[in-house]
Amino acid sequence: MISFSVQPTTTNTPPATAAAAVQSSLLPHHHFHQLSFSTSLPRRHYSHRRLKIRAIDAAQPYDFEAHLTNRFSQSTKLKIAVIGFGNFGQFLAKSFVRQGHTVYAHSRSNYNSAAQSIGAAFFSDLHDLCEQHPDVILICTSILSTETVLRALPLQRLRRNTLFVDVLSVKEFPRDIFLQVLPSHFDILCTHPMFGPESGKTSWQGLPFVFDKVRIGDEDSRINRADTFLNIFKKEGCAMVEMTCAEHDKYAAGSQFITHTMGRILEKLLLESTPINTKGYETLLNLVENTSSDSFDLYYGLFMYNKNAMEQLERLDLAFESLKKELFGHLHEVLRKQLFGKVEKGGLRRPMLAKLPRNGTPLLPSQSESLSNNSN
Repeated sequence: MISFSVQPTTTNTPPATAAAAVQSSLLPHHHFHQLSFSTSLPRRHYSHRRLKIRAIDAAQPYDFEAHLTNRFSQSTKLKIAVIGFGNFGQFLAKSFVRQGHTVYAHSRSNYNSAAQSIGAAFFSDLHDLCEQHPDVILICTSILSTETVLRALPLQRLRRNTLFVDVLSVKEFPRDIFLQVLPSHFDILCTHPMFGPESGKTSWQGLPFVFDKVRIGDEDSRINRADTFLNIFKKEGCAMVEMTCAEHDKYAAGSQFITHTMGRILEKLLLESTPINTKGYETLLNLVENTSSDSFDLYYGLFMYNKNAMEQLERLDLAFESLKKELFGHLHEVLRKQLFGKVEKGGLRRPMLAKLPRNGTPLLPSQSESLSNNSN
């Protein structure tokens, strides 16, 4: 006669540290099953044998440690809807997908094949896209079409706390449109990657990324979601710069708008490479190439929707006129020397390039100042 017995035993080894205690409380106790059997046949035929088998119960569906790890990993990933899947939208989406985020794309043109090639899902209908309940709506359209696209979104199909983000080259304009169009329960984050597909094609390391948390809810989940989106650029090595939209537009008018303006001016000169290019000339050619690759709509948007742009154009015009006066003044001195044989006693006073007022200083006197001067 053969008999079997199963004796479960539970290991209750105390954890060595507090962290181990927490982990031990989350994980099930491993059960070791002891199986033994014996025979009652006559000893002359069989000797008494005892067999013990021990195994760890590691059923995967009940592996709470792996389950918690997976939940944490999923909590740090976002569903990002890229509205405007052109050159710049695809450029950003590649990094989103590479970091494990889910990307939904929409554009007026059919970019289905481009989306599939980088692991994104393309939606030609905005209603279908919004029904996916993305965590983030990223506006990557042109400056000129931003308001039209935003008003066309079926907001009623989104979660009430969806985060709206823009990456436009101007900041006060999209901020004002967001605040005007979006209900108060939506979050708003205004950003500007200070680089593009050309300047950031090899790496984003050290490139500035400007952001302004215009309206973020108080809940931890909403704060963490905004931080998770910003961490995408931080992980790529960007220099994270937090400033207000007004500060951004002031600085951008004196840097980005001037850069594009000079590039457009040089483009009209039809500059060509020569066999004796200097380093400075090569820099100018690169400037023309980088700025001309962007659409004129972008340049026009930088001018139209940044109130500081007109001031920079006026300053540029004044600087050019001052430079011409300085050149012609030197030429006048040379001509007088050739005509009269010598410079007049005391010499001529060479005109110098006048210093322009600082940014933000009015270039024209105010009306009150003009009236007071006229009265005197």
